[in-house]
Order: sequence, then C-alpha cells, then structure tokens
Amino acid sequence: MSTDTLVNTSPIALTSSAIVQLKKIYSEQNLSDEHGLRIGVKGGGCSGFTYVLGFDVKKDKDVIYEIEGFKVYMEKAHGIYLIGMEIDWLDGLNNRGFTFANPNAKESCGCGTSFSA
Repeated sequence: MSTDTLVNTSPIALTSSAIVQLKKIYSEQNLSDEHGLRIGVKGGGCSGFTYVLGFDVKKDKDVIYEIEGFKVYMEKAHGIYLIGMEIDWLDGLNNRGFTFANPNAKESCGCGTSFSA
C-alpha cells in the first residue's frame, strides 16, 4: 500500500468534543491544507511511551486516514500501539486537555500521556 493512499478505516477514534477543540486549534493556528493531525507515539515518559498529538505535514512513512474531515497522519508502525484508542477533550474545573483511552496500554502514569505496551 502506498503511503499516499487515503485509508478509510482509522485505527483510532476522536470524540465530538475532541473534534471541536481540534478545529478550534487548527483555525487559530491558520494552518495550510498541507497540514494534518499527527497522531503517534515516541519513546520516553515515565511509563515508556508518550503520545504525539499535533498538526504537521505529511512525512514519507505516514499513512493518511480521514476522521471527521481531518487528514490524520500516522506512521504505520505506530498503529500496533494505538489501534482502538479514543482521544477525547475534557474541559472541566479540575481537568482540561486531551485524554487518551488506549486499550493497548498495560500501564499508564498519573499524567495520562505516558504508557507501556
């Protein structure tokens, strides 16, 4: 499969509140059409991996998904860590920010952005 191919079935889900917040951020940053939402993992954090979430341009190793009108860029190798994950946005008095509900995480830390698989 070419990395330029749009894949219809995304390994992750975005809640409606996450989509609203992402659209707001995208608009505020005045990004070009080349930018998509990058979702991934990187080594580090107190539990072994941390989540990557931000707007970026496509890289050579990326697979492109579409979720609610967003181009989503993800390295194919990251899918094994993220399949089935749901990203949500909380906007409460005690908690504000993106949350990651990852069924593949064996352990996570108190910050909620670090996990082990």
